[in-house]
Amino acid sequence: MSETRVRPTSSGIVPWPAGAVARYEARGYWEGRSFGAHLAEAARASPEATCLVDGERRMTYRELLARADGAAVRMNELGLRADDRLVVRLPNCWEFVVVTVACFRAGIVPVWTLMEHGRHELAAIAAHAEARALVVPDVHKGIEQQELAREVVGDVPSLEHVFVKGSDTAPGSIDLGALCEPAADGGASSTDLDMAAPGGDAVATLLLSGGTTGTPKLIARTGNDLAYMIRRVAELCEFGPDTTYLAVLPVGHGFVNTGPGILGTLLAGGRVVLAGSPAPEVALPAIERERVTVTSAVPAVVQRWLDSHDEDPCHDLSSLRLLQVGASRLDPAVASRIGPGIGCTLQQVFGMGEGLLCLTRPDDPADVINHTQGRPISPDDEIRIVDDDGLPVPPGEPGALLTRGPYTIRGYYRSTDLDARAFVGDGWYRTGDIVRQTPEGNLIVAGREKDVINRGGEKISAEEIEAFACRVDGVRHAAAVAMPHEELGEAVCLFVVAEPGKRVRLDDVHAVLSAAGAARFKFPERLVLVPSLPLTGVGKVDKKALRAAIGAGRYDSSSILASR
Repeated sequence: MSETRVRPTSSGIVPWPAGAVARYEARGYWEGRSFGAHLAEAARASPEATCLVDGERRMTYRELLARADGAAVRMNELGLRADDRLVVRLPNCWEFVVVTVACFRAGIVPVWTLMEHGRHELAAIAAHAEARALVVPDVHKGIEQQELAREVVGDVPSLEHVFVKGSDTAPGSIDLGALCEPAADGGASSTDLDMAAPGGDAVATLLLSGGTTGTPKLIARTGNDLAYMIRRVAELCEFGPDTTYLAVLPVGHGFVNTGPGILGTLLAGGRVVLAGSPAPEVALPAIERERVTVTSAVPAVVQRWLDSHDEDPCHDLSSLRLLQVGASRLDPAVASRIGPGIGCTLQQVFGMGEGLLCLTRPDDPADVINHTQGRPISPDDEIRIVDDDGLPVPPGEPGALLTRGPYTIRGYYRSTDLDARAFVGDGWYRTGDIVRQTPEGNLIVAGREKDVINRGGEKISAEEIEAFACRVDGVRHAAAVAMPHEELGEAVCLFVVAEPGKRVRLDDVHAVLSAAGAARFKFPERLVLVPSLPLTGVGKVDKKALRAAIGAGRYDSSSILASR
């Protein structure tokens, strides 16, 4: 079937201006090599070192490269070629790493998704990417997954292959374990892949971005910009052969892969330990057992680790030197507990799939580490903080964050309508974040300017939830807003105006989302019935008033029909 049916990724990306390219190349940021070439170089430098731990399974760099190259060759034999897209939906497992490295080696473009993504999201992502293959487990948390994969294949004409991790591969699917066996001819396949590697300007991966639309936005990252960002942040985090990185967040997240995460650890010659859950009863023993030196988490996870360790400090966490926290804002009171409680240095991380990455440095003073989200990693990261009219705000005042730089995209993948709203002036990306900047250049995130709910790091479009709610029988109007959540930071609260005589329940809303195949993290935690929605002076729903009301608990509890 055909490579001609699927358009090349190059037709969907917005390039950097020639002057910026020349500057980034002259300064050594961009090396002109594929990301797979960087990974192969690191693997060959330490072939016998252990690079990957998944439960009882331990893998050396030699085995990782052999398996990845074997998978790359077999995907080529199935007709997948450089620039084809492959949607990866796997839990934290060694196969995820092998398949990802295989894609980079073959020039195939991986699109990482979350296990929480349902048919609704997967079909939209695969269709937008014009993906030719999908990777899923046979079973996840006791639920069979291949039927979902077949439904997505039926929804997306470009999809041809389904690779399945596990022992129960359905007819018509391909066993991922067999795909990831080392190539029979060993070195010859590696040499062929070396020779066929794409250039650094080719698209290396398509990352996902949340937002106000609810539809997936794809972020095309090239080998040049991705390698520079990961190598630079690994340098600032002092990654090296002695680094043992624990991946507890879902591997579908960019943070756990590129911040510097799994890929940064592999480039540095270190060791990646995969954990199936961030729960303290899983993560803390893993830190002790594997002598983990670095891990990354979200605030809700950190809070649980601190509470667990305070209650029962039975695990030796002395090997842990750096705990990265990102995806949502960390309460300074919790931040101040990390050093005394766990005995490691906190590193706050603020970034986005579109590019810009900020972090506190390990040697920063406690005030900076506990109260800011750090500063950009590159000397060529450009920052503007502006008011509603696009004018610079006074120093120290909050404003909308704009950025551009050597690893920040200049436009979304095949999304010219979105680009018109998200990119302004001469290639400046409007992040949607409201920030303040300290005199030392550190950023403090004050909130979001877009209608987005940040549930434990998962960005949820309020507009999308409202559209689902309006499909429920009896719903006249709906408004979704963020409400405070002790562990997750924010959760979805849905305000509903019902038709006269109709009773609307939270379960009714959940049923509509479930039928659409929406991700579970999008399901509202609370539904509040109101006689009408407050409006602004120009007739829009006054969400500021709704957020203030639910935050202050001013709605009578009897109007809350359910809470989960």
